[in-house]
Amino acid sequence: MSYQLSAVVADIELLREHTADLDHAVLGELRQDFGLLPVTPQLVEELTGALPDFSVDAPDPGHPFHLVLSAPLTEVLAGWSRGGPVAYLEAEFLGGLGHQAAVVWLGGAVSWGPRFDDELTLARPDWPINAALVRLGVEPGSWIDPFAELGLHVERNTAGWLAHGRRRLSADYWDDLADEWEDGQSGG
Repeated sequence: MSYQLSAVVADIELLREHTADLDHAVLGELRQDFGLLPVTPQLVEELTGALPDFSVDAPDPGHPFHLVLSAPLTEVLAGWSRGGPVAYLEAEFLGGLGHQAAVVWLGGAVSWGPRFDDELTLARPDWPINAALVRLGVEPGSWIDPFAELGLHVERNTAGWLAHGRRRLSADYWDDLADEWEDGQSGG
């Protein structure tokens, strides 16, 4: 099964404030009052006035993202971070192989990263996305790690997150459906 993510994650109110007037911004609700903004070519163009650039080479530690974080795009994200930490997260996996990368801005500047990992041999808390989420303020909970704690596993790709946001679903949507089904099966 594949997984693909290209998104900005931050406090949901911070994201709402900065995307309210954008035509191509769709927010997905995560747990702990965080939100996910899927990064699409249309959104990048709306934010920067230019089409996005994508690396033709596979991401690596020197160039950790498939999406080239242009100066205009990083200026936007850095500006948003004056209101709280903002992370850009990217991951792509297919059949257990892939990579993840993350960077965090705070106070108008990069405060952590970018970090890249295509082996995931480090302890789970040190994986780039988990480490970035901790820097955003994600609190430990009953899920295995910050990634799952926020609900980043509930959609498998950008199209899924766009549908999730347009339908105004919460990260607990799938859990709620499972609970309803179990109640129906048990006559509850």
